[in-house]
Amino acid sequence: MTHDPDAFSALLRARHSCRAFLPDPVPAERINAALADAQHVASWCNSQPWQVTVFSQERTQALATALMAHVTTAAPQSDVPFPQRYEGVYKDRRSTCGWQLYEAVGVTKGDRIGSARQMAENFRFFGAPHVMLITSPKALGPYGVLDCGAYVSAVLLALTARGLGSIAMASVAGYAEFFRDTVDLGENRDLVCGIATGYADPDHPANTFRTDRAAPEEAVRWV
Repeated sequence: MTHDPDAFSALLRARHSCRAFLPDPVPAERINAALADAQHVASWCNSQPWQVTVFSQERTQALATALMAHVTTAAPQSDVPFPQRYEGVYKDRRSTCGWQLYEAVGVTKGDRIGSARQMAENFRFFGAPHVMLITSPKALGPYGVLDCGAYVSAVLLALTARGLGSIAMASVAGYAEFFRDTVDLGENRDLVCGIATGYADPDHPANTFRTDRAAPEEAVRWV
């Protein structure tokens, strides 16, 4: 069976990290349909290790309020180790993305108050009406996390296909114990990341820029 590669290419290019949302709730069936599609992504030995906790608009708002208060006094503590450091081109790409965001929202170099305010947007889920948490069994280790990464990409694309904005959030995973204390994620599972979703606010400056992608030759080597 042949599918439309142009449509798939267009979907990949349409997806972007949404950092400002409209307050309108999303019908549950639309989110559930996206998650049903993502369930078909490949996984190691078809283990399908991901579990997803999806929050209603009311619960999302309550969670954001509690998390915003928590991060003012608590140090980050993630289940999955964060990168030790970014070097070379990876550091360059990270820096470019950050400065694109700061420029869009009017944060200038040295403006620590402005940068802290923008960072705090992570913990209110950028105003999204819904957030979901993705967990993986501890026993599966890195391969379970790898499978969940593939699943997250599929979720983001499926949400985009349905006209929804979304952003994968490693910042959420930095406070795994907060979520474990607040929500029953299971002691035998690692919090991998969060996904905020809703209708994108097209007029918000945080949504006006797009990150570049490296040329395929930089990532692909034929032998």
